[in-house]
Amino acid sequence: MKGETKTGQWIKVYLSAWTSNDPAEIGALFTGDAEYFTSPYRPPWSGREAIVGGWLERRDEPGTWRAQYDVLIEDGELGVVQGETEYPNEGRTYSNLFLVWLDAEGQCTKFVEYFMEQD
Repeated sequence: MKGETKTGQWIKVYLSAWTSNDPAEIGALFTGDAEYFTSPYRPPWSGREAIVGGWLERRDEPGTWRAQYDVLIEDGELGVVQGETEYPNEGRTYSNLFLVWLDAEGQCTKFVEYFMEQD
């Protein structure tokens, strides 16, 4: 990741939580009333408890994925992140775009994930 923007710092913690699957670490990323959209048109996981539950229900085990993300834009509360996620054991790679809204304390209030599987 390039830069030490607020969004860049949040993404580092996001990757750590993704690796650990620790409920407290996941929950600390989000405000109590945050919304997490796993796709822009699916209903969101609403609230910290639902986000942690949804995350753990769909968790990836450590060592089964690799990811690289770069902050493209940070403007006020909104950060735009572009990256790639690879699942080498499954032969799948995704191009990702995340919209991340952060409050003054650096917790996410809204997260929207766009992804496309690469050929």
